Amino acid sequence: MTPQLDATFAALADPTRRAILAMLLEDDMAVTDVAAPFDMSLAAISKHLIVLTSAGLISQEKRGRVKWCKLEPDALREASVWMQGFGQMESVDLDAFERFLETQIDG
Repeated sequence: MTPQLDATFAALADPTRRAILAMLLEDDMAVTDVAAPFDMSLAAISKHLIVLTSAGLISQEKRGRVKWCKLEPDALREASVWMQGFGQMESVDLDAFERFLETQIDG
């Protein structure tokens, strides 16, 4: 596996990060809005965002005084191709993945 693929799977291993990805499926969000539903400090959320950014799953940009997070839609492509290489796995259905992520948020 490549270092990028390792980073992707490591980022996806954490339920908080999966929940953040599910939230970003809808639209870009300010960091403070990303942090709002979680019972943890803004610093802790920022660490999760750094992992997601390093893995290329999200990007962050400053707009005025506010830092925004955006889902990078092609970021899971390499992981999907890698999983398809096992033959017994079907191609990754991103709609099903979205539904899975939403169930992680809702409990």
